[in-house]
Amino acid sequence: MYTRVIRPALFALDAERAHDLTMTALRQPLVVSALGRGFDATFDHRLSQTVYGLGFVNPLGVAAGLDKQGTAVAAWLAIRFGSVEIGTVTPQPQPGNPKPRLFRLAPDRAIINRFGFNSEGADGVARNLSRAAEVRLKADTPAAIRLKPDSTAVFRIGINIGKNKDTPNERAAEDYVRTIDVLHQYADYFAINVSSPNTAGLRDLQEGQSLRGLVEQAVRRIREKSPDRAIPVLVKLSPDSPDDELIRSADAAVEGGAAGLIATNTTVARSHLRSGATSKEAGGLSGAPLKAAATSACRLLFRHFGKRVPIVGVGGIFTATDAYERIRAGATLVQVYTALIYEGPGMVQEILTGLTARMTRDGFSRIEEAIGVDAH
Repeated sequence: MYTRVIRPALFALDAERAHDLTMTALRQPLVVSALGRGFDATFDHRLSQTVYGLGFVNPLGVAAGLDKQGTAVAAWLAIRFGSVEIGTVTPQPQPGNPKPRLFRLAPDRAIINRFGFNSEGADGVARNLSRAAEVRLKADTPAAIRLKPDSTAVFRIGINIGKNKDTPNERAAEDYVRTIDVLHQYADYFAINVSSPNTAGLRDLQEGQSLRGLVEQAVRRIREKSPDRAIPVLVKLSPDSPDDELIRSADAAVEGGAAGLIATNTTVARSHLRSGATSKEAGGLSGAPLKAAATSACRLLFRHFGKRVPIVGVGGIFTATDAYERIRAGATLVQVYTALIYEGPGMVQEILTGLTARMTRDGFSRIEEAIGVDAH
């Protein structure tokens, strides 16, 4: 139904208008209820893992950038994602870049965005997540137990955080810490975004000394604010960094206390695209064209760290084959965004079922046994 009816209707609209309408629909209780009835509630323990000290019901999550304000958490749970990463959230509200700023590249199964951290701000997102924490779904699955983070929850909420546009880089850490102060009670983990191409100068924060100091301050503040509950910090890295720079950034993040890495953010590269003038729009490219670079970065990081530093693989994942390939390249968890726009919510069950079938075919009894087997 999505690809035959809903997607054509949405694609007839301006891309950001379609996005806003979709997010509005996903906030409606009737839509959430309908989504929950349409998906298999079976809990497959072979796909569950403990990562960063957190139990995940399955390895498939919603990447940051889709639910920027944390308004559709119940919908992601309903369609059986294992996690969602909210954001990017900035401490103060900001409108982001001027419109138009979202573009579909349908022949390439890709999108370009230059939103520039449009955010309701930390307080606004806190209000949204406070409402989400009260949601309960009537489903026979451990993922419906609760949304508030604690030791037994298996649906996980990550919060991706960034700096406000007007904050100079030398004061960036203050922005990240301020957002942690407001949102720590709702986060299962925080993801530090220093790799978006849509905020001028942001990627300079990936430089080793700057990144290490930033992560150290974030980790320290989390420990101060949440002494009784460990909240891991992840760092999201760029696919456009040369291999040696990527490793230096990753080392700096881990030395600063990061528990994991996200590989990768969107790219500014524009090679072999078929979408004509639209492909030349400024911004970050995501979707199928990012797959090779994101997989390569994941593999490189796994070779360097092994399983010591779990990696979240994101970029160009559309199918169970894509997800399984990324896991075998070294990802412990995987995330999707662009694929949902093109394939719709039914892809979630297809990926989860396909992962189980592929790991069984290859003789693995649990999904973590497949992590990194093709990386060397």
